[in-house]
This record gives sequence, C-alpha cells and structure tokens, in this order.
Amino acid sequence: LQSLADGQGRTTVAETEEEPGRILHEVRYDHRSIGLLGGSNVYYGTVDATPLFVMLVAEYLRWSNDREMVETLLPAVDRALGWMRSSGDADGDGFIEYERSHDSGLANQGWKDSWDGVRYGDGRVAEAPIALCKVQAYAFGAHLARAYLADVYGDAELAAEQREVAANLGRAFDNAFWLERKGTYAVGLDADKRPIDSSASNVGHCLWTGIVEPAKAARVAETLASAELFSGWGLRTLSSANPGYNPLSYHCGSVWPHDTAIAIAGLERYGHHRQASILRSGLLDAAAALGGRLPELFAGFGREELPSPVAYPASCAPQAWAAASPLLLVRSMLGMEPDLPNGRIRMNSRLHDPDVEVRATDIPLGGGRVDVVAGGTSASLAGLPPTVTVERA
Repeated sequence: LQSLADGQGRTTVAETEEEPGRILHEVRYDHRSIGLLGGSNVYYGTVDATPLFVMLVAEYLRWSNDREMVETLLPAVDRALGWMRSSGDADGDGFIEYERSHDSGLANQGWKDSWDGVRYGDGRVAEAPIALCKVQAYAFGAHLARAYLADVYGDAELAAEQREVAANLGRAFDNAFWLERKGTYAVGLDADKRPIDSSASNVGHCLWTGIVEPAKAARVAETLASAELFSGWGLRTLSSANPGYNPLSYHCGSVWPHDTAIAIAGLERYGHHRQASILRSGLLDAAAALGGRLPELFAGFGREELPSPVAYPASCAPQAWAAASPLLLVRSMLGMEPDLPNGRIRMNSRLHDPDVEVRATDIPLGGGRVDVVAGGTSASLAGLPPTVTVERA
C-alpha cells in the first residue's frame, strides 16, 4: 500500500498515462524491458488499480486495526477518489471510462488488457472509450470503503456522503448495464453509451463488490454457472457462445483462477451457494490436476472435451494472482469478514457437506495469528485477541 501511494500519479504525462491521483499499472526494474509501455519503467495505463487501491486500504484496516498506518494513507485515498471523479470520468457521466492517451499505451486498460479483450455479443472487438462493468463495481466498492474509513476516524458526514454516492452509482449502473434478455450485465458501455452486449466473466466481479441489484443476482448466478461460461474447471473469460470465443485466447475464452475465485466470493456474498460450490469444485479439481499449483491461466476447453486442464503456452507459474486464489476460496468458504476497528469478526461457514473440514492456521490478524477450524455450518477460532468477538452471520 505504501509503495502504491508513493508511486501515485502527481502530474499528467501522456506517454506514461500518469495522471494526478492515478495508481500505477506496473513498474519494471529490468533495464532491458524499460520502454515497452510509455517509454519509461513506470506505466499508469490501468483503470482498475485506483478504485481497488481504495478498497485495499479499508481491507487492510479491517484485518489489522493499524489506524496509525492507515491514517497516513488517507491523503492518497482521497487523491485516488479525486482521479475517479475527474480524469477517470472524462465525460462526466458518472462512470469510469478508459481511452489511451498515447499510441504506445494499452488499448484496453482493464485486467483483460489484450487488444481484443472486450467484444460485443456478435464477436466484434469494442474500441475505447469503454466503461467496463467491473470497474463501476470497483468504484462502488471504493466509495463504500471510504465510507468505512470515515466511520472509523469519526467523520460521519463524509461516511454518509460516500454511501450516497455508492447508492446513486448502483442505481445508474443497473439502469445502463443490465441486459434483460441475457440475464446478466453488459461487459461495458461503448463510446456512444451503448451496451457491449457480451456475456463474460466480468460480472463475477460485480457480485464480489455488491453492486448487483439483489433481485437480479439469481439470474447472474445462473449465467456464471452455465455451460457457456463455466468450462468444468473454471470460469471462461468470454462465453463459448460468442463468435469471438477461443479457448486458447488470452482474454477471450481462457480460464484465470483469480477471476473464478472472485466470482465464487461474489456468489457466496449473495447467498448463491450452489453455483459457488459448482465453480469452486471445478477450480479445486483443476488445481489437483495441475499438481497443486494453479497457473496464471489455462485454456478454456470444456471438461467434457478433454480429461484435464490444458496449459496456456505463455502462462506464468507461479503467479501472484493465481497463488492468492486458493486463499480467497478458503475465506469465502469460511465466510470470514474481520472488522477489528469495531472489535468483531463475522463468520458464516458455508461447508454444507458434514464430511468436509477446513483448517487454516497462522492467519495474520491484528498483529497476531489465529487458527480456524470449520466443518458443516460451524467454525471456531483460536488465538483471537480478548477484545474481539465472533458474530455468526
């Protein structure tokens, strides 16, 4: 968090896409790779990182109660929110869009940042400016995170303001992105504010942050667990029904473990445990078939087509997102939501098979370590500070 804050944009540089308040995309320390993006070792061309940074600061506080450290980060948090309101929303419509400012930059600036990573339902490649559904979800999460931070530091007025901003964004998002016929949200809006009407894994991120209208979550859950998106091993980045689908495409049909894990956490958040279990079982089976180490991504071939996941040729293994994915799976199974500033941890164990038990040890929490043992719908924690209570959600 401190490194990201230190590298936060301070000025406007077209070549590197640096903008005031923007969180960087990547840093390269190897001199041979300098100049690949923007002619510098630091590049800012991502639309995801800035709202996710705000969410992460609040998440760190929930787990650590490190108020002194987080207080030093609040100016960076507010600069990030300033970027979301200004450069991030260049046309002032209330949604965050991206469009590269220099030819050397990335054409697509979500995590699906390959040139063809965003497609319409008929397979055509969408062109920027694009407002991605998941980025609006991150913005929603960022405003709620800032409200939480304001509550902790005693600023009730700011907390109420940020919750109102999030609520307004949620309503606008639902009106602009919902695809009634497909039972899901559009992957994005194009330059003319028309829905980019493809079915893709992005919507799982919308469940994860809570921006999805509760009455529509069941249809979204069914879409995610459908044969077109779920390969049997994990969530395809793009529906196999899309003409642009390719199981060996980097972002148009492959499976990324972190993407599936986020969707599972979102499904659990909305209480769609059956669909979450389907996706989780597939990803755990993929991990077992791949020797216990999930790669960055693997091919999107269906489980009925081939007996094991097919490696993607250029996939990194190990890779940080993939390595974190099993931890998110465990957390979503446990329903573990720390809130140390308020002296509590919410637990809602979702191990509905009585024969399954999960043990997680040495979990960092509030400067100490805790152990969790869970089975069925019950869980116990050992090592909690005496000031922290467990609430069953």
